[in-house]
Amino acid sequence: MTPFYLISFGISLIFSFVLTWVVRNVAMGRGWAAPPIQERDLHETPLPRLGGVPIFLSFLIAVCVALLASLHFPAMTAGLSIRTLLTVLVPGTLIFLLGLYDDIHSLGPYTKFAVQGIAAIMLFAGGLGIQSLPVLFGARHLAWYMGLPLTVLWVIGITNAFNLIDGLDGLAAGSALFSTFIVFVAAISSGSLLVSLLTIALAGSILGFLRFNFNPATIFLGDCGSLFIGFMLSALALEGAQKAPTAVAVAIPVVSFGLPILETSLSVLRRLISGRPLFTADREHIHHKLLQQGLSPRQAVIALYAVSALFALLSLFLLWPEGPTLGLVMVVIGTGVWFGVQHLGYLEFGEIHRIAQRTFEQRSIFVNNLAIRRATEELKGASDYAQVCHILKSAFLSNDFDGFELSFEAGGNEFRASGDTHLGLAKILHFEKPGLPKFRDGWAAWHLTLGLVATTNQRRGSMKIYRFYSNRALLVDTNLLTTVFPVVLADALDRALIPNQDVVPEVTNGTDFVEAEAS
Repeated sequence: MTPFYLISFGISLIFSFVLTWVVRNVAMGRGWAAPPIQERDLHETPLPRLGGVPIFLSFLIAVCVALLASLHFPAMTAGLSIRTLLTVLVPGTLIFLLGLYDDIHSLGPYTKFAVQGIAAIMLFAGGLGIQSLPVLFGARHLAWYMGLPLTVLWVIGITNAFNLIDGLDGLAAGSALFSTFIVFVAAISSGSLLVSLLTIALAGSILGFLRFNFNPATIFLGDCGSLFIGFMLSALALEGAQKAPTAVAVAIPVVSFGLPILETSLSVLRRLISGRPLFTADREHIHHKLLQQGLSPRQAVIALYAVSALFALLSLFLLWPEGPTLGLVMVVIGTGVWFGVQHLGYLEFGEIHRIAQRTFEQRSIFVNNLAIRRATEELKGASDYAQVCHILKSAFLSNDFDGFELSFEAGGNEFRASGDTHLGLAKILHFEKPGLPKFRDGWAAWHLTLGLVATTNQRRGSMKIYRFYSNRALLVDTNLLTTVFPVVLADALDRALIPNQDVVPEVTNGTDFVEAEAS
């Protein structure tokens, strides 16, 4: 069988190379080129988007040659089912035509999803569908009303996954080439002649086209190419799984499609988290993130080729599922994806990490918030200045700030800046937590200034709450400090100081804080 596969691969490779050259030159000569009209487009010159045409034609030519060879060498192609072949090729052709029309006239996402759903239903009706989920349900056969939607979801997901990563020269085609070879190897090991033939023909078609699509590209894959490749791989993975319905047989294509599946999953999650529509374009894909980190387009593509190769290598380990191979592979993939996503610096996932961290720190937040609430309630009953000072010190000893400065004028609507103590009416209280480094000139600290306005609508001064610049998060709800607390504090100071305006309280902990604007 090896010569048979080599001939099929060689025919598709040669025809793809020649046809890509022809299609590119004809398209450029007739002006069928796409200008860079969208912000996410990285090319600067108009290029044709018809790369799927030579891939589709060379693939069909290689398959037709194989069918003709089966007439003369029936022993070599005894396992080749024409019915199954048509079950794959007919909806595959529909997807190619859908992409071609979209490249020329542009279609909305829902129209494309509808046609892809019809193609998936055609596969299911022809016997190619998800019949079981060994990981979840063991060997139990799924009813059609469960298998059909799962099949449609799989086909639409994989089809559009390869379309989604088509953002750099050669990226989608190169990633698909790795996946195609893995599906071919898996088909060889399971004895599936049809899947082996179609994947090797598809691999040759992609490789011949890649010569013109790698950076700097002279022709683009287009939707007719990316959708066709994605659909064929999703369909061939379904057919391959029929031959070996085990958890490993299902896992091999999933792992080998790792990069496009990861890109699609990240895109959906990002847009759901940020509240943006799922079908809006952006410059937040994995390849965009690599470009933002300083890689050139060629370097970014090569880096993602390495990722695709790693996924392919891990999927090959599943061909020999002795012992805990599946679990080990999934652990390696999960760990790599986690560190990779962290390195890419997505803001949405950084926010999830922050929320998760806040969840673990919830007890500290409760403690800090309760300290402010307790101080607010105690200030309502405070009647002298010493009691007010004691309440404030107790509250700020057990919350997440580092100190405060209280400035108060017993009379009038205006108050002087802190440190202006030349008149007896200015009262200032400094406080900082014990054990902290002393505040010195030039140290950077931020402060939150609370205006003290009593219930009589009279301004009574201000309270500056300080905190060092630090990587640690602020574990207190600042709304508790900016709403009721300042009013209650102003009223308490009124009660404590207005009857004795000639008494200046002693300045406590008089360490000078650095003056800085609140941020």
